[in-house]
Amino acid sequence: MPESWVNLAESLGADLHLELTGPGSRRAVLIRALRDAVRSGRLAPGTRLPPYRSLAADLGIARNTVADGYAELVAEGWLSARQGSGTRVAHRAKPLTPTRAPAHRAPAGRPAHNLLQGQPDAASFPRTAWLAAARRALTAAPHDAFGPGDPRGRPELRRALADYLARTRGVRTDPERIVICSGFAHALRLLLPAVLPGPLAVESYGLPFHRHLLATAGLRTHPLGIDQHGADSAELAATPGVRAALLTPAHQFPLGVPLHPDRRAAVINWARESGSYLLEDDYDGEFRYDRKPVGALQGLDPEYVLHIGSVSKSLSPAVRLGWMVLPDRLVDAVLEAKGEREAWAGVTDQLTLAELLTHGAYDRHIRRMRQRYRRRRDQLIDAVAGHAPHLTVTGIAAGLHAVLQLPDGSGESDEQAALRAARWQGLALDGLSAYRHPEATMAPHHGLVVGYATPSDSAFPAALEALCRALPPLG
Repeated sequence: MPESWVNLAESLGADLHLELTGPGSRRAVLIRALRDAVRSGRLAPGTRLPPYRSLAADLGIARNTVADGYAELVAEGWLSARQGSGTRVAHRAKPLTPTRAPAHRAPAGRPAHNLLQGQPDAASFPRTAWLAAARRALTAAPHDAFGPGDPRGRPELRRALADYLARTRGVRTDPERIVICSGFAHALRLLLPAVLPGPLAVESYGLPFHRHLLATAGLRTHPLGIDQHGADSAELAATPGVRAALLTPAHQFPLGVPLHPDRRAAVINWARESGSYLLEDDYDGEFRYDRKPVGALQGLDPEYVLHIGSVSKSLSPAVRLGWMVLPDRLVDAVLEAKGEREAWAGVTDQLTLAELLTHGAYDRHIRRMRQRYRRRRDQLIDAVAGHAPHLTVTGIAAGLHAVLQLPDGSGESDEQAALRAARWQGLALDGLSAYRHPEATMAPHHGLVVGYATPSDSAFPAALEALCRALPPLG
């Protein structure tokens, strides 16, 4: 039986794309195409070319034509040939200099130290545990796991989350009321505006990105005042037309205060009496240091609280996995908004996270990171006390960031001056003003938001020294 093109391609080496166009013999056209590919840099120095039999079969030309073409280019210095290593692009045949900078080149003036909030230590991602969990999960996965995805998410992960959230956060649910998503922003997009039409109440300080997402959906947001007890629940009843409230009750973002128990009860009563919903952003629920864990608001009334979480703080924002714990009557509407198939969260990541949760590796990682972040927080507090005792460090009982409050009487100009000093020291961090709702009426706060979780252990001391040099002096 004669050899087919498929058999030759599979047995003789790698593919090589060449366009044999233009005038001249097949040999001349081949030589010109190879020379152009090397000259342009498409074939980099050291690249191994396919054996001449394989390339001849791919291009549909005679083997001798390819062999002669290779020999000619070797003689010209474009290629090199050595017994046992095949034919390669010669190292002295350098490509032309690209006309524009590579896309991956770091931008000019990139900060030397990253103290932005909301990012965990990327160097601490549990690679070994993740790899082991992925291997076990893929080995045990049923065949249907690799078919069209269920919009609810894999049942293995929903079962594991139901157990984990009940045990660690006091959430009351079952797997059928959990819908997997790719993070908090994705959850909001699915919920709005079809599920939660109408204006929303939000905290006066929060992520601008979330407010922008709501505004893009055509929803107006009404800011709630915040004090030492968290969001002012009394303002909910005083704001007509509000159909839902977005809160960070366990650890207000970014000011860091928990919602007082009396106000937790008050917002639940408001939701029941008005038939409204509470969206609970549990963005860093696992990280508590100086106090007992604050249970999820959802545990007080699962029919009016939508509990939303993700692994962006606990593992990595690169793992695009989150979850919504929904009232039963909202599940079908969310699934309809999501579509018939899972289009966002990959099945293999879902199975791997389920394995981490089920066998305790996720808990071990959280405990390890909690201790590590606690040490960094303590180092931050000590450093500020030693270099700028006139600044108050707040929001430190939990989370991955702290707020350095400027002295009483400071204004936005003082905050901007502190940020300029930080940039001069090569620091990336934010000021509190960036998180303030544009329509907020409460007295403004001024200070620096310092994400102490972001640098690696080796980079954190230098970042802390740079921060201390940038802190504003007394007076």
